[in-house]
Amino acid sequence: MDGRRACLGRLLALAGVGARGLTGGGAWQVVSAQAASPKVWLPPYPASHPVPGGVAVVPLGAARQVPRVHWKEVPVLVIGSAAGWYAVLGIPLLIPHDHLTLIVSGAQDVSDAQDSPGNAARPGQTGQLSREIRVSIQPHQYAEQHLNVPPGKVTLSREALARHLRERQRSAKVMATFSRPLPVTMRLAQPVPGVRSSSFGLRRFFNGEARNPHGGMDIAAPVGTPVKAAAPGVVIDTGDYFFNGNTVWLDHGGGMLTMYCHLDRIRARVGQRVRTGQVIGTVGKTGRVTGPHLHWSVCLNRTMVDPALFLKS
Repeated sequence: MDGRRACLGRLLALAGVGARGLTGGGAWQVVSAQAASPKVWLPPYPASHPVPGGVAVVPLGAARQVPRVHWKEVPVLVIGSAAGWYAVLGIPLLIPHDHLTLIVSGAQDVSDAQDSPGNAARPGQTGQLSREIRVSIQPHQYAEQHLNVPPGKVTLSREALARHLRERQRSAKVMATFSRPLPVTMRLAQPVPGVRSSSFGLRRFFNGEARNPHGGMDIAAPVGTPVKAAAPGVVIDTGDYFFNGNTVWLDHGGGMLTMYCHLDRIRARVGQRVRTGQVIGTVGKTGRVTGPHLHWSVCLNRTMVDPALFLKS
């Protein structure tokens, strides 16, 4: 055990991770997948500062019980074991500050947290502790994309706007899903073969008007191409959305969700459990599109993050 902890310490040092926060630069702040958890795979990206749209893996220390972690009252996925817990935090694309603050609470071994501000318990005791961890964010410039689409998909009519607002509320409820069990893996399979026609984070201009950055990965493929589940999960929503067209949401546990949009046909039902590679729909061109493709998104703690970070190499 001492050898494993020493190894973990060296990994954290190489990753630039301090007990009170993060240092360094890139999309993932990463420690060894084996050190983080023998049961959950984490992409082995170089240790770095998280960027908007990226992911931070934040060490929480040892504890007999899993700590509870929140960011702005939103629960954050925690993985690991009593020997060491880690928060897996999605970073928003449109983050207004250069850092995020996590609130960690729950039973924790004081010997691993006594140096945190506000902790007054004695070493060797276990108590209910609450502490803050600051996660620094490095700026990142994504590319721009200019598209021409039907005017009614940019400047919405009163009816279309009302529909969009209803659908946005529905999507917010879906994205708030936080279920157990936790993900069995964070390694995802690309849902459909094809060329990435638009990458995550692109600042999009429709008919010359600026819109929010692209919150997913677009994969060009012919209409009717099978779309497959990227990981085991449960179907939590399906429907026809104004912008996204025919859509399927999968819940993989712990606030990790995937979304599949612009489908020609939906081949899944709410409540259905699916396995990796199971067909849940077919590629289409429904919603706001310029051609047939799949829009695929990954969501962590109600935040869209770069799907490329989770793909199998």
